[in-house]
Amino acid sequence: MKTKNNVTVNTSQPLLYTSMKSGLWWGLLGVAAFSFTVPLTRVAVDGDGLGPLFTGAGRAVVAALLAGAALLFTRQRLPQGRQWVRIAIVAGGIVIGFPLFTSFALTSSTANHGAVVIALLPAATAVVAVARTRERPPRLFWMLTAFGAIAAVIFTGVHGDGIGNFHWSDALLFGAVLTAAFGYAEGGLLSRELGAWQTVSWALVLSAPLMAALTAYSVYQETPSAEPSQWASFLYLCVISMFLGFFAWYRGLAIGPMAQVSQIQLTQPVMSICWATIILGEPLTTMTIMGGLAVILCAASAVHVRIKNTTPSSPNEKK
Repeated sequence: MKTKNNVTVNTSQPLLYTSMKSGLWWGLLGVAAFSFTVPLTRVAVDGDGLGPLFTGAGRAVVAALLAGAALLFTRQRLPQGRQWVRIAIVAGGIVIGFPLFTSFALTSSTANHGAVVIALLPAATAVVAVARTRERPPRLFWMLTAFGAIAAVIFTGVHGDGIGNFHWSDALLFGAVLTAAFGYAEGGLLSRELGAWQTVSWALVLSAPLMAALTAYSVYQETPSAEPSQWASFLYLCVISMFLGFFAWYRGLAIGPMAQVSQIQLTQPVMSICWATIILGEPLTTMTIMGGLAVILCAASAVHVRIKNTTPSSPNEKK
């Protein structure tokens, strides 16, 4: 008589791990695309280049044209009811708030100093995500998040202009962080319903009339005139920073866990300063390398901490 093997293999954990790993890779791709934003915005608005209003609003108009074409070509269904309100929150954060605040701030602030405040964005996004969703990270996650944010601020502060003096540009950068945190968190949630690229596309289309009016006003004030490198930077901001980068970023946030994926952005100031060294000629010192490694270590540790509500309960587990 044969003995039947009643052992059931639980495949939920490998599948969960694969999903989390996929979300992290998509998030990293989005962050890599965003890491050029601060240096190239600085290039675009530097000196007698493109104005901050034109740079901040104009890139949204170009991206909105691409988004509208994509939505029409693929015949996407219209969002319903309260989804429009949520799209407006996304638009206010990533289409209006962050681009305009950073464009004006970087007219007087260096790319390195801009990274000082923007380095706080992952922690801000995690806080908004936890308040907005049912994700409840353990205490260790918050400790690593805090250490990562502190390491990022110290790293960029030492490398850049320091954080001792508060200027109006710092207030604009804090505004950029706050608005982007809400846009990232709400966009990540909405991507689970509408899709990643659809979410950012509808946000761009919704904000297009306002951004077109601001762009027209900036052109009326002063006709844009810049060097080829500044126009090339502006084109990158339009197509990648404002449009394609969000395809990967929102997909990563949608796969989640959102609070963990958001911590990958702690590596963005490291990448941004590396690009600033190459593009803007800013020095790369031993302190930069050591600080960069510290930031990456904190981010890597945070993303490996398990989020409690992402682990499904076993059917036999007592509640």
